[in-house]
Amino acid sequence: MRKRVSTIQVRDKLGEILDQTYYRGDEFVIERKGKALAVIVPFEEYERWQLRREESFAIYDRLWEANREFTPEQVEKDVAEAVKAGREKKPGHERSRP
Repeated sequence: MRKRVSTIQVRDKLGEILDQTYYRGDEFVIERKGKALAVIVPFEEYERWQLRREESFAIYDRLWEANREFTPEQVEKDVAEAVKAGREKKPGHERSRP
């Protein structure tokens, strides 16, 4: 369960908040003057986020390495050509040519 707490509540009840996070899986959004500053989440959830982040960046790294030889201009040109070809094949999107 996600709960919102003030910085003062965190200061006064940190042990209780940590127990609720650890034992019940609660998440706490810490606010000051109504503005969210930080979040306390169970450590397992944090580890899952980190793993997903690392996996995502690994995918980007592999894509970058596989396509390193192409310039941004070439990629834009290839994408524009692919979009144009796809539109020309799609029924109802034929353009009349002068």
